[in-house]
Amino acid sequence: MKKLQGIGVWPSARGIGEPNLPEAAKLVEQLGYSAFWLGGSPRLTELRPLLTATERLTLATGIVNVWQYEPATLAAEHAELAHEFPGRVIAGIGIGHSEATPDYAKPLTTMRRFLDGLDAAEPPLPRHERCLAALGPKMLELSAARALGALPYFTPVAHTRFARQTIGERALLATELACVIDTDSERGRASARAYAALYLGLSNYTNNLLRHGFTAADIADGGSDQLIDAVIPHGSAGQVADVARAHLDAGADHVALQPVGVEGIPRQEWTALAAALID
Repeated sequence: MKKLQGIGVWPSARGIGEPNLPEAAKLVEQLGYSAFWLGGSPRLTELRPLLTATERLTLATGIVNVWQYEPATLAAEHAELAHEFPGRVIAGIGIGHSEATPDYAKPLTTMRRFLDGLDAAEPPLPRHERCLAALGPKMLELSAARALGALPYFTPVAHTRFARQTIGERALLATELACVIDTDSERGRASARAYAALYLGLSNYTNNLLRHGFTAADIADGGSDQLIDAVIPHGSAGQVADVARAHLDAGADHVALQPVGVEGIPRQEWTALAAALID
C-alpha cells in the first residue's frame, strides 16, 4: 500500500447515520479526498458497504479497539476485505481509554501483544496495512516499528511536530483534525467546546495536551479559548484549511478532517474544505 497522503475525512456512523455511510463515501470520493476514516470504534467489517460503494477511496477504521477484538479475528476480517478490495483497507487500531474500559491496564504491553497476535495469525495482518492510534512517545515509537505509522487524534500542531520527530521520516503520520465551519466566532467556538467535552474528560488526551504547551487551567471548565481554537479550529473553510496546512507543514503526511456540530452528511462542509485544500 502506498503511503497515504493529502486530505481525508473522519466521520462516524453515529453522526452521519449508518444508512447514509455509503452515500457519504461516494461523495467523499467524488470530492477528491484520499481516505475515509470511519470513527466510533467500528468493527472492520463495517467498511464493506463503503468499499462497495466506491472505486478508489482508501477506507480505514478510526479505530478498532483492542479490548473488543481477538487479533486472529481482526486479521481474518482484514484478509477477506483486502482480497476483495486490494490496497484500499487500513486497520486503524487503538488501545482506548481507562475511563471506558474496566480491564484497561499496561497499554503499551497490551498493544505489543495484540500486534504479536496479528503477526502470528494465518494469514497475518500486514504491517503496511495497519496503523496505531498514538499520542505519547512510546506508542508513537511502536507505531513506527510495528505498523504503517501513527494516527493521532485531538491534538494541536505542536504534537504533530513532536510526533514526526519521534517516528522519523519514513513512517506514516495521519492526523485527525476536528473543526467547525462557522464564521460566527462565538457560535463556532461553542460548537467546538461541546464536541471537546468528552475528550477533556479522558486522561490520555488531557495528559497529552499537558505535554504540549497547555496547563490544567486550559483543560478546566470546558477548555480555554486557546486550547479549543488550537485543537478544534473554527471559522471559514479557508481558515480551517490554514490549520490543516499547518499540520502538514509540521510533518503530517495526511490530515483527516472531521467537521463537528453537523447532523447527517456534512455536504457543505466537505465541499467547502475540498475546494480550499484539494487541487
